[in-house]
Amino acid sequence: MTHDDAVRQLSHMAHERVFGLRVGSDRLIQAGLDALMAGVESPSLALLAGLLRREEPEAPALFDQVLEELGLRFQPPADFDAGKWAMAYWIAGRIVDGSLDPATGAGLIWGDVAEDLDYPEDLKPLVWCAVELDDWHEGCGVSVEALKEKAIEAAGQLLSMQAPKARKD
Repeated sequence: MTHDDAVRQLSHMAHERVFGLRVGSDRLIQAGLDALMAGVESPSLALLAGLLRREEPEAPALFDQVLEELGLRFQPPADFDAGKWAMAYWIAGRIVDGSLDPATGAGLIWGDVAEDLDYPEDLKPLVWCAVELDDWHEGCGVSVEALKEKAIEAAGQLLSMQAPKARKD
């Protein structure tokens, strides 16, 4: 893992935690170890990376300290809808850059974003991809790979749109 990969992994985990996705202490510690091995420097990083199993409850606070030291702390918009849109764009970006499986990402947008925003038009292509991937079986006549490619395209389309203003849809 390169330095940039390790920093990107820490940033992704920061976003996951802020958006309410579960990130276990074991993953936080492993990310700290990965970052340390990749040459990332932070006063608290070695403390995080060196936590033992019985010390896992300390991992979230140390992880937050590492984020602060590296300037990676992420604060979503305070407005609920704006926060959900930020999450949608973040997930779409990860789908497009290949760091998140398209089926997983489309499923997250469907279940954790679109539903809370009452299924806005801009998210419907990704929701349909999620539904198709969730319902996929051998007799569908289309491959999972083709459906995932469709999800990547839908995510790219979402990213190309101007960030929505205060929405009522």
